[in-house]
Amino acid sequence: MRLKLRRGRVVSVERRGPVAECTVEVGGERRPAVSYTALTGPVEAGDDVVVNVAARDLGLGSGGFDIVHVNLTRGLEGEGIPGAHVMKLNYTSLQHAVEPVEERAGAVEPDGEPAEAAQEGARRVGPVAVIALHGQLPCVAWEAARRAPGARIGYVQTTGGALPGELSRTVAELRGRGLLAGHVTAGAAFGAEHEAISTAGAIDAGFRALGWDACIAGPGPGILGSATRLGHGGLAALDTAHAALALGCPTIVVPRMSSGDPRERHRGLSHHTATVLELLLAPAIVALPGGADVELPGRHEVREAAVDLDGYRSSGLPARTMGRGIDEDELFFRSALAGGAVLGEEIDGLRADR
Repeated sequence: MRLKLRRGRVVSVERRGPVAECTVEVGGERRPAVSYTALTGPVEAGDDVVVNVAARDLGLGSGGFDIVHVNLTRGLEGEGIPGAHVMKLNYTSLQHAVEPVEERAGAVEPDGEPAEAAQEGARRVGPVAVIALHGQLPCVAWEAARRAPGARIGYVQTTGGALPGELSRTVAELRGRGLLAGHVTAGAAFGAEHEAISTAGAIDAGFRALGWDACIAGPGPGILGSATRLGHGGLAALDTAHAALALGCPTIVVPRMSSGDPRERHRGLSHHTATVLELLLAPAIVALPGGADVELPGRHEVREAAVDLDGYRSSGLPARTMGRGIDEDELFFRSALAGGAVLGEEIDGLRADR
C-alpha cells in the first residue's frame, strides 16, 4: 500500500480560506496540516479526518505538513460543479469535474479552423516566459509590469512542482497587487481560477479568451528532483516551451541560475535549464542579466537586460529561494528579473506593431 493515510482529529484551525491551515492530532502527536476546502469541504476543530502523512514523514522541505484526504465529519456531502464534465486527477480517489477554459476559447469549426475567441479584442498569440521554479514568478511578473505598465499578464501553472493552485501565497499576492491578470492550472495541476486540460490549451485560452497580453508559465511551489539529468520537475519547462513555440508565441526561457546554491550542478546555469536548452527542438529567446558570463547550449537567441535588483528588494514581494535571500543568491534573482525585463520588451514590441 503506497498511500500513507492515518486517521486523526482536528485540534485547531489557524487559517481559513481555499487552503485551510490546521493542527491535527495523529496517534497522539499534534501535526501541522492543510485542507484544500474546495476539494474536501470546510474544516473545523473536532472534525474526524483522514490525512496523508507521507511528505511530512519524509521531511521534505516543501511538504512539511500533512494533507487532509477526507473530512469524515463534514466532507461527505459534496455535489461537484453542475454541468462540469472534464475530470482532473482523473481515475484517482480525488478526481473531480471541472469546466475547461479551452471551451471558452471557442470550439473548432467544421473546416478545422478555430472559432472566434470569446472575448472581443483578444489576442491570438503573445509572448510567453517559461520559468523553471515558482520562486522566479514574482520577479518576472514585477519586472515585466514595470517595463510594460498596464499589460495583462497571466500565469499558467504547470506540473513539475505543487499541483494545487490554491497553495501559492505568491500568486494570491501578485493577483492582489494587479501584477497578474489571471491564473490557470493546466494538466494535472488544479484549483486555480480557471482549469485547463493541457498547457497548450491554457496558453491559447489565456490570449484568445481571457484577454492576456503575455503569459508566464511554470510549476507551482516546490520542485520534484532526483539529481539526474532527466528526472526532475524542471524538465516541465521543455514541454511548456514546445507548446508556446508551436502556438507561434515569442518564447522566452527564464534560466535557473545561482551564485549561492551549494550544489555544483545548480551553480551558474543550472543543469535543469541546460538540459531544456539542449533538448529544445526549435530556438527560443534566453533572457540573461547584463554581464552574465555563461555559455548556453543550442542555437538560441540571447537577450541581456539590465535589472533593478534594489527596486525588487524594496517591493515587499517574496525574496527567498531554497531558503536563501537576495544577498545570498543574487544571480538567481537577477536572472529571473532579466526574464521579466525581456518579457516586458516583447509586450511593448507587440503593442507597437498593432
